[in-house]
Amino acid sequence: MPKLPFERCVFVNCPFDEDYEPILQAILFCILYLNFHPRISTERSDSLESRIEKIRDLIKDSKYSIHDLSRCQATKEGEYFRLNMPFELGIDYGCRQYFGGKRGEKKSLVLEEKEYRYLAAISDLSGFDIQSHEGNHQKAVRKVRNWLVSESGEEAAGATRILNAYSDFQEWHYKRQLDAGFSEEDIQDYPTNELLQAIREWIAQGRPV
Repeated sequence: MPKLPFERCVFVNCPFDEDYEPILQAILFCILYLNFHPRISTERSDSLESRIEKIRDLIKDSKYSIHDLSRCQATKEGEYFRLNMPFELGIDYGCRQYFGGKRGEKKSLVLEEKEYRYLAAISDLSGFDIQSHEGNHQKAVRKVRNWLVSESGEEAAGATRILNAYSDFQEWHYKRQLDAGFSEEDIQDYPTNELLQAIREWIAQGRPV
């Protein structure tokens, strides 16, 4: 992948489970629709590449970051806390505080499914402006759109127009995948890098309905 401009890159730190997938895909679409570049650890899958070094580089190369802490709490007996997301948030915070130069201007959005729940696990975030999406992809898109437009200072379409466009893309993409011989299971397990490429193609083609 060619070097992308720091000022247009948005690092996405989020869960990768099946329940979260609709939110993740909608967020990625929103970022691309607004003419930014989402950067996410699953954008490439070299098994010999160190995951932590890849994440470090993605954070370092992105002016904007979105951190979703929705899975920090165990949901059933015997399940462990998922600490990857707060760990990556810490890397991003450290990069902003100690790296200097343009990285001192990095901006972050912290999301959670339930308002204030994160305080039970990460009390150091008390006083931060954490946004809740209630597990709803439409609310997540609104949070991401409003934050990114506010921090970048750019004019952009409203969240409702973005969500309508996302519905158009989903219909277009689903039909295209079926025509290409993909099964329902294939479409559900679609690699992130191919999804990002499909969104880019849809935008480049004039956003066909």
